[in-house]
Amino acid sequence: MSSASLTELDARYHFACDVAKTAASRALSWYQQRHQLVVEHKKDLQDVVSEADRNVEELVKHLIHERFPDDAVLGEESGGETSGARFIWVIDPIDGTSSFLNGLHNWCVSLAIVCENEAVIGVVCDPNHHETFHACRGKGAWVNDKRIQAHSAQQLDQGLLGLSSSNSQPVEPLTTFIGALLAQGGMFIRNGSGALMSAWAAAGRLIGYYEAHMNPWDGLPGIVLMREAGGITNDYLGNQGLQNGNPVLLANAVIYPQLKALLPAHASI
Repeated sequence: MSSASLTELDARYHFACDVAKTAASRALSWYQQRHQLVVEHKKDLQDVVSEADRNVEELVKHLIHERFPDDAVLGEESGGETSGARFIWVIDPIDGTSSFLNGLHNWCVSLAIVCENEAVIGVVCDPNHHETFHACRGKGAWVNDKRIQAHSAQQLDQGLLGLSSSNSQPVEPLTTFIGALLAQGGMFIRNGSGALMSAWAAAGRLIGYYEAHMNPWDGLPGIVLMREAGGITNDYLGNQGLQNGNPVLLANAVIYPQLKALLPAHASI
């Protein structure tokens, strides 16, 4: 466990919530004029980035560097140098860019803080629904000012599972997993934003969340949220997760092993 003091965490926790809300407000203003945005494709036609992503990320990095100049910032669009930093802010200015660009409300600002290789703070801000999911180590998980907890399901057929995928991962393990889930009476949703779905899982709206590979700026907030909401998660930061990403599996203590049992034997969870 990191040696971060309560004072250090509190200062960053409150500021992280403020920064996420400020960034979400800026992103929402871009969203309302999305038809004018310049859009580029990254790795493939499904992997898009807009000037809104870059603009919002620049805003977030500026705010953090102004308040905590010794902290490092790792952003999806601009990267960042993290070596030697005790606190690392990990940010996705708009998670769910495809939804954002197509007028769907399933996108958010995703932000986490890592201290000494432990994810200690997670924030997911959804401006379309006026919801900010936030958690800090030892302080519980919240949506706005209401405390949240993981779903109470005891079986896979007692709710919806959040599920996502990307073109960087093979199709067959996912289809096998889905088939096994459906065979047990389970059902899933995919909304285009992994960070938002993992927050929903922490809030008990979904029975859990699974993705075979998530980048840290999308995966880490849900890790903190679910742990503080009373659920359990895989060890995301193991095997250089901060550098390379990792799978994400989130659920309550009863559902988690049931989901894990559906995964292929070679899955790294």
